[in-house]
Amino acid sequence: MAINLELPKKLQAVVEKGHQGAAEILRPISRKYDAREHAYPVELDTVATLFEGISEAKTISFAGAEAFRDGDDGPKGNINGGNMSAVLNIIEVSWGDVALVLSIPFQGLGNAAISGVATDEQLERLGKVWAAMAITEPDFGSDSAAVSTTAKLDGDEYVINGEKIFVTAGSRATHIVVWATLDKTKGRAAIKSFIVPREHPGVTVERLEHKLGIKASDTAVIRFENARIPKDYLLGSPDINVEKGFAGVMETFDNTRPVVAGMAVGIGRAALEELRKILTAAGIEISYDKPAHAQSAAAAEFLRMEADWESGYLLTLRSAWQADNRIPNSKEASMGKAKAARVASDITLKTVELAGTTGYSEEALLEKWARDSKILDIFEGTQQIQQLVVARRLLGLSSAELK
Repeated sequence: MAINLELPKKLQAVVEKGHQGAAEILRPISRKYDAREHAYPVELDTVATLFEGISEAKTISFAGAEAFRDGDDGPKGNINGGNMSAVLNIIEVSWGDVALVLSIPFQGLGNAAISGVATDEQLERLGKVWAAMAITEPDFGSDSAAVSTTAKLDGDEYVINGEKIFVTAGSRATHIVVWATLDKTKGRAAIKSFIVPREHPGVTVERLEHKLGIKASDTAVIRFENARIPKDYLLGSPDINVEKGFAGVMETFDNTRPVVAGMAVGIGRAALEELRKILTAAGIEISYDKPAHAQSAAAAEFLRMEADWESGYLLTLRSAWQADNRIPNSKEASMGKAKAARVASDITLKTVELAGTTGYSEEALLEKWARDSKILDIFEGTQQIQQLVVARRLLGLSSAELK
C-alpha cells in the first residue's frame, strides 16, 4: 500500500501562516538582533499577539502550554493535532530565524514542559505564562538525573535552593520551570519540576552568557536561594514513585525534542534554498534525472545534503504524529532530534564552504545560520545522549544497564 506523505489541508494552512510570518517579520530583523546580543527584539511582541489570536481561534497550535494536550475525548484514529501543528509551525518560523523563535513570548520550552506534566487544574491556572526551562547545573550537563537543586517541603511551601545555567529566555520569561529533587536519597524518582516566578524573592539572574550563535536569544545563569513557593507550584503529582523512576519528568522531552528537531529542519532548509540559488547563479546544474556521480562535485554534495535533510524532516514529523495519536514516541523523538540536528549543522557548515566568500562574510545569513545551528545538536540532549536513548529503547535496557 502506498504511503501518502502530503500534508492535510489544515496543516498546509499552518505552514503557510508560519512561513508568512517568518518571511515578513523574522527574516528582515535577523541580522539586526544577531548584532545586538541581549537586546530584546520588540518586534516579537507583534508576533506573540498574532500567535495568541490564531491560537484562540483553535485553528493552529504553537509550542505553548496547550499545544500538546489534545483531549482524551477527541477524535479517534489517525489524528494530526497539536503536536504536528506545533512542529510544522516551528519549522517555518525557524526558517526565518531560530534565535528569534526562542525569544517569542509564551512559546518557550518551559511552556512545553508545563504542557507535558501539569495537571488540568495547573494548566488552567498557569497556561498563559511565559516559561523558561531550567535543568542544567554547573556540575552536570547531559545527565539530567544528576540534579542537585533541592526542593524541601516546609508547611505549605517548597523551599528551593540551587543554581541553574544555560537557561534559554531566563531573563525575559515571566516564570521558570525548575527541575529539583525532593529527596536525594531516593534518586531519580524524587526529581520533580516546579514553576517559579522569575521576579520572586530568592530568585536571582546572575548573568547573561555571550554565545557563538542564537545571539537574539538570552541565555541566563539563575540562582535560587531559599526561594519559597506554594506547594501546588510543583507540576504534576508530588508523590515519589520509585517504580516509575525518572520517567514522569522525562516525558517532557517527548514533547520538546520534536520541537527542537523542527528548528533544525527549518534552518537546514533555509541554508539549502540559499545554496541552490548560489549554485544556479554560478551555472551549476542540479539534476534529479542523473546519478550524483555523473554530476559536478557541488551538485552531488547538494543532493546528498538534501536527502539527509529529508530523512530528518520525516523522522521529526513521525515523532510528532505519534504524540498526537497517543503512541509512545521517546525513541522516535530522540531519533528525529539526533538526525535533524546533526544534519542541520552539517548543511549550514557545508553551505558556508560551498558559497565561498559569500558564505563566510556577513553579506548573507549563511555564516549566522552555521553559528546558530550548532546549539540545536547540544541542548535538549546532545547527539550522544539521543543515540544512547535510542539504543536503550531498541535493546530494552534501563539507564542503569546501559550508560
